[in-house]
Amino acid sequence: VLDEAGAHSLAEALQGLQGGAGQGLAVTSVEEKPYTRRPYAPFMTSTLQQDAANKLHFSSDRTMRIAQKLYENGYITYMRTDSTTLSTAGINAARQQVREFFGEEYLYPSVRQYNRKVKNAQEAHEAIRPAGDHFASPDSLKTVLGPEEFKLYQLIWQRTLASQMADVKGTTMTVRLEGTAPTAPATPVALTASGRTITFPGFLKVYGAGFSNERGDDRGNDAESGKNVHLPQLAEGDTAAVTSATPEGHITNPPARYTEASLVKAMEELGIGRPSTYASILQTLRDREYVRVEKNRFFAEESGRLVTAFLERFFERYVSYDFTAALEERLDDVSGGRTDWKAVLRDFWADFRPAADGVMERMPSEVTQALDEFLSDYLF
Repeated sequence: VLDEAGAHSLAEALQGLQGGAGQGLAVTSVEEKPYTRRPYAPFMTSTLQQDAANKLHFSSDRTMRIAQKLYENGYITYMRTDSTTLSTAGINAARQQVREFFGEEYLYPSVRQYNRKVKNAQEAHEAIRPAGDHFASPDSLKTVLGPEEFKLYQLIWQRTLASQMADVKGTTMTVRLEGTAPTAPATPVALTASGRTITFPGFLKVYGAGFSNERGDDRGNDAESGKNVHLPQLAEGDTAAVTSATPEGHITNPPARYTEASLVKAMEELGIGRPSTYASILQTLRDREYVRVEKNRFFAEESGRLVTAFLERFFERYVSYDFTAALEERLDDVSGGRTDWKAVLRDFWADFRPAADGVMERMPSEVTQALDEFLSDYLF
């Protein structure tokens, strides 16, 4: 393990290797693998919010307000949905426009279907797509839509067409280089370099630079964000000159703070909320000043910490992820006629009422002391 001074010294020494006999790094292995990437499914509510946050820097609430206008004016299908399935009309329209705008080679040979097997998914509607059996191209709507509506419509149009397009094709290469740095004493070194070459852009032709990686954050994938690392054609036995060497430290960072996109993704994975509630949940956090937002990242405020501590200390069961997801499932059963709504209410109040009465019977000083203990032991 090198310290900072040693790393800088080694980097300076490596830059003296200009190639030629005995004056470079020997390529000791070159490993190439084919690279293929399939397109993402058409948008549903959560992925629309995530991508609009990452690419357009729209809040979830803003995205849904704009989408509502587009829907009301007949430009897109219903924007609150868990479904990634396209109707036959939607598939045909998407495939026709791929042919029209990009040619047959960019169209996937067969119809792509995106079926989700997610617990509690409500798939009464199809995926979010341009409306109608023939999509209006973004260019045709430039003078019709407002700037924000145009950007969101274009994103939906791009994603819908991409879902029926061909895979991205390319090659990934990992090169290992070995040699001796002219330090005192001489230092043997072994370095690796990895890169990717895209030989056929496929769906990236329409849905490329800067789109989200579906983890819900803004750390784009190199191949799709336009930041490919290109390597020259190298073969085992070649000698490579060192044109530059930059020492970089490695620091283990804590998990990234939530953005709107990553928080929506987390709620979806945990079964919290529905497409119609994601934006309002995030807006409530801001309106009640439980959080502040800095550089698109959420930071807990003191009021948010206190409310969290109070609920987890006295009502732990009701704010657990499992309880929230299970209650959503029971409410789905009520709406589907499989469970009696009175039984659900009885079960809830049978436990909640005693817990609430227990808190109310405590002196304020006892509640404060319990919270102080909880905060010191748990949050800090």
